[in-house]
Amino acid sequence: MRILTGIQASGRPHLGNVLGAIRPAIELSKNPANESFLFIADLHTLTSLKDGKQLRENTYAIAAAWLACGFDADKNFFYRQSRLAGYHTELMWYLSCFTPFPMLANGHSFKEKSEKLANVNAGLFTYPVLQAADIMLYDAHLVPVGKDQRQHLEMTRDLGGAFNNQYGEDTLVIPEAKIDETVMVIPGTDGQKMSKSYGNYIDIFVDEKDLLKAVKKIVTDATPLEEPKNPETDNVFKLYSLVATNEEVEEMRAKYLAGGYGYGHAKQALHQVLVREFAKERELFNYYMNNIPELEQKLKEGEAKAEVIAKATIERVREKMNF
Repeated sequence: MRILTGIQASGRPHLGNVLGAIRPAIELSKNPANESFLFIADLHTLTSLKDGKQLRENTYAIAAAWLACGFDADKNFFYRQSRLAGYHTELMWYLSCFTPFPMLANGHSFKEKSEKLANVNAGLFTYPVLQAADIMLYDAHLVPVGKDQRQHLEMTRDLGGAFNNQYGEDTLVIPEAKIDETVMVIPGTDGQKMSKSYGNYIDIFVDEKDLLKAVKKIVTDATPLEEPKNPETDNVFKLYSLVATNEEVEEMRAKYLAGGYGYGHAKQALHQVLVREFAKERELFNYYMNNIPELEQKLKEGEAKAEVIAKATIERVREKMNF
């Protein structure tokens, strides 16, 4: 089974990326029956980031994070979207000609972001079409996504179905979405979904002092230290429950309910468990960021492998379209 996922290079990887996308994708890649395609969506990143130098730095940081978290780049496919841009954008154009305008205008993600961003560009509007091309270019069967990306996968399936209806059912592989019900949305420091766009993320790869500063920014209510607190509505506890052991989570829950335990204590505990849980990943991340030529080599090798499949798909599509 071919499994594909990607992550934007709009910033350094944060806790939400690691828990919601990178770790689940790596677990799937460990199954010998699976072929995993993990790519850095740097073309998508242009909708929000135009600085080329920053984009490159972010790209290397994303690559280092995936490798640090245990992704086997030799066994699987690991590449930058932009290095295969000709194939991605060609298929995107074909799919664009099958995309109803209202489908894009009604996209939940587009409507949400267009209300918050000053720069609403065409790339942001057509994002789901490029995403559909990213997926079907590699004949992916399964795409792990968060709850917020469910609609985009439905669009991909609709576009692939419309294309196949015109040119034959064997033209494009229609993917299925894999939604992890246990990790749907990772809360940010303000309680919204953790996102670089909202500036509410926790970068687990910074030094311990800066990591603690980020944790301390988590928004809490004004309940006094001595009073009981509701763990189910607290952002610190929600994040703690995602990374701590079951025993630690239940211990903190009891402290919340008993009172005499402040949010400051909880934030210190969250910081400690983040440092402990990601100790190996933090060390490897720093290694790769200090060895960029090694990172570059792994990406180039992955891009050469991915190009073989992308080229075959485009040739099949062109033949079906009589180009």
